[in-house]
Amino acid sequence: MSDSMSELRSQLRPYLANLMDFLEETVEEYADDISQVHPTHQAGAKNLLRYAQLRNHDVAHLQAGLSSLGATRLSTAEPDVIARLQAAHNVLDVFNGDSPTYPLEPIGEAFAKADDILDDHATELLGPTKENTHARIMVTLPSEAADDPDLVLKFAEAGMDLARINCAHDGEEAWAKMIDNVHAAADAVGHDILVSMDLAGPKVRTGDIEPGPAVIRARVTRDAAGKTVEPAKLYLYARDTPQPELPTTPGREGAPLQVDPAWLKGLAVGSVITLEDNRGKHRSYRVERIRPDGLAIAHGKKSAFIAASTLLLHDGEVTTVSGIAHQEQKIKVVAGDTLILTTNPASAVVHERAEGVTTTLGCDAPEAIEALEPGHQVLFDDGAIDATVKEVRKVPCGDGSTDTEAVLEVTRAGIGGTNLKAHKGINLPDTFIPLPSLTEEDLTALEFVARNADIVNVSFIRTAGDVVYVLDQLADIAARADKEGDEDAAAHAKNLGVVLKIETVPAYHQLAAVLLAGMRHRTLGIMIARGDLAVELGFERMVEIPRLMMQMAEAAHIPVILATQVLENLAKKGLPSRAEMTDVGYALRAECVMLNKGPNITEAIRILDRVSRRLGRSQLKNRQSLRKISAWEDTLKYKPESTPE
Repeated sequence: MSDSMSELRSQLRPYLANLMDFLEETVEEYADDISQVHPTHQAGAKNLLRYAQLRNHDVAHLQAGLSSLGATRLSTAEPDVIARLQAAHNVLDVFNGDSPTYPLEPIGEAFAKADDILDDHATELLGPTKENTHARIMVTLPSEAADDPDLVLKFAEAGMDLARINCAHDGEEAWAKMIDNVHAAADAVGHDILVSMDLAGPKVRTGDIEPGPAVIRARVTRDAAGKTVEPAKLYLYARDTPQPELPTTPGREGAPLQVDPAWLKGLAVGSVITLEDNRGKHRSYRVERIRPDGLAIAHGKKSAFIAASTLLLHDGEVTTVSGIAHQEQKIKVVAGDTLILTTNPASAVVHERAEGVTTTLGCDAPEAIEALEPGHQVLFDDGAIDATVKEVRKVPCGDGSTDTEAVLEVTRAGIGGTNLKAHKGINLPDTFIPLPSLTEEDLTALEFVARNADIVNVSFIRTAGDVVYVLDQLADIAARADKEGDEDAAAHAKNLGVVLKIETVPAYHQLAAVLLAGMRHRTLGIMIARGDLAVELGFERMVEIPRLMMQMAEAAHIPVILATQVLENLAKKGLPSRAEMTDVGYALRAECVMLNKGPNITEAIRILDRVSRRLGRSQLKNRQSLRKISAWEDTLKYKPESTPE
């Protein structure tokens, strides 16, 4: 056994030395890229390159060999790759009876220094953590946060460390109010709460679908025995006036209808209104109440389908109903169907399936269709429908131009089919879409963010070029502010925290290059957006992808925000699932965890804060602190024949 161990040591030492030389050659190869990195990221950039190259090779045999000798499995090499390899080499030296090749003190200090660098970067970007915690809590603000400062205060009191504003919703006036409310809440609880704002980036979505009929249904509510428990309701108000606030009543929603003002004034409590509905059914409704704002509420014993052309009759006077919106139409998609995506912006026509007509559907980003190729995967509505491109063709138009059509074969849909609506997301994991990472709307929002927020979260990152483009736009904003003599605005733009949302397949595949480009900026982080990643990479890959990304970011000494569906069941329904509580334990290995909106979000913040404090004493990234487990104090006292009281 000793001879075999000696032989293994003799093989591993030169292998380790050659591996370290190879990793250093990588650092030298990327010297120009490292020179462009901000000084605070120099150490992280070099370690990132070493780690990326290490993970580009299979060193499992090295791990197994070192482990069999009782050395190290290299399983936590991320903070300082070279120091970990040098430590392993030194162990082999000692086993062989030689003096350590590498000085011990720098190796001993390497991990602590790397941890300090990451902590400093996380604090600069995300703010300090609370006592006994490792991760911050980021909370997405609902639109109500603009006009409800108490709501924001409750979030802060529950444990919110950062407030997230989604620039895809509301507008600058509402954003400014939200920021003011966040600052007021921070003052009230006595600690800073940073503001993070999301730029949506270009979105690829399905185009318009022709509207359905303008029909609304007034429906009775029946119990399980079929008895009517609530009547059908009509809410009548004057034409060309805003719809008044409708009453909240038990049962089904009523039908709001615009009518002629003079006809409406002729109604009184007890008036009977008759109509022939869209099916030719005769119905009558009795006015039960007329509110001071003019809204007349009428009840009926039977349901009715009421269209924009329906006539209402009262005391010989007739009015035509108006103000009924067209129904939203859906396209039912079944596995095996053929679906055509087109650059033509015309609304899709909904066909009955019995007709056997292929549905042609537009897309709001024609560049995406132009970039499709046979074999590419196309996912609709967060992966609810999966399809493959079979053909891409040019179709002549009447004016001499051409449209591009992608013929798709649907490979997966729900049992019995899945309904596809207009303006639903399209994911193209195999396709490079020739669009900038910031839209015109994003660039306008970035001007506001750069002056008012602490962090900008950038969506749709795919390559290092996208990152450079974003940083260039920030530099332009700072330069314009300098030119205008606004030194504070210029400084704010230069120091704005930048978080790169990793949500596309290219960004995951090119993560090292994306990080290296981002490290040109002093204050940098990444967000692991598990939603789109799961759609594009497949749900099974989520078992490992977040962990791998967190390891790569740790090697770069860059903080991570973990996002998507953290405590979602709790936030929306008030009770966490067992699985999502386990998920929280993993999520808290990141420097920040993002919670989305929900009616019970305050309780979700409280629970996440409590769990964070508990784990903060025993967990740092993938390393466990072997603290005493009080629950196991007597775990060996019980004999097989005894039962603990």
